Amino acid sequence: MDEHPEPVHEAAAGALDPRAELSEFLRTRRARLKPEDVGLRDFGRFRRVPGLRREELAQLADVSVAYYTRLEQGNGQSVSAEVLDAIARALRLSDAEHAHLTHLAKPKQQKKKPAGRAQQVRGHLLTLLDTMDGVPAILVGRRSDILAWNRMAAAVFGEWAELPTREQNWARLVFLRPDYRDLFVDWEHKASDVVAQLRMDAGSHPNDARLSALVGELSVKSEEFRSLWATHDVKDRCHGIQRLHHPLVGELDLRLESFHVANDHEQMLATYHAEPGSPSAEALRLLASWGTDATRAGAGMPPTRTA
Repeated sequence: MDEHPEPVHEAAAGALDPRAELSEFLRTRRARLKPEDVGLRDFGRFRRVPGLRREELAQLADVSVAYYTRLEQGNGQSVSAEVLDAIARALRLSDAEHAHLTHLAKPKQQKKKPAGRAQQVRGHLLTLLDTMDGVPAILVGRRSDILAWNRMAAAVFGEWAELPTREQNWARLVFLRPDYRDLFVDWEHKASDVVAQLRMDAGSHPNDARLSALVGELSVKSEEFRSLWATHDVKDRCHGIQRLHHPLVGELDLRLESFHVANDHEQMLATYHAEPGSPSAEALRLLASWGTDATRAGAGMPPTRTA
């Protein structure tokens, strides 16, 4: 695989609003906790809000109600790391959610990159992908862009080189292409993972106009995306079993593991391996032996092109 120029999306009307994102993230995290989850009394029918009240969350975090209210209204500029840690503990945030909260409350100044600049892939990473003969492996960048992949990944997921560059993107594939609904047995889980990782990107890069444009386009074109985006769930890396229905070899149960690339936290290497001796391992061996025929069959290739 060669490096691909960064996908060119339509210009966004505006970047994502960090204050609104912070407000909605805290509200949705608070709404998912019940009083009994944190040892508080539940007043039953007298409770008018889902989950915890602001007053209850402030009590758990040992901050004033006024201070927490200002934070939930999106005013996080002066909040300390210690207070954010206390609020994260009170909300029982995961590590990824804690990092996301910090990004939203205290956004780093992002250096502007020239328009159209590619996400750079180190040559040694491309060599590594090619040497992983029996394991599908994919390098994913910001905005869920698919930057590089090996021959086995093409055999399983389809020959992405035949797609326009802007469509070499997990979010576009999962939400806009019917063949990927057929490929993933648990499509809903895959869709949720993709959106949660996009949310993580949005927290780190609120001024990314291309990400904003991608979110806007998918929100218009996919009701499922719109619904998942509204949950404000975040995820940094994914792992677990991916069950696929391949058009040539049928059911595949593959173990997904993902790793951030050294010196570039925005790139992630995803690998899919089968249990040794399993039917899925034999199916991967068959796909490897079929070569080009297998890559063209993956995920229903060749793609359906639109005008």
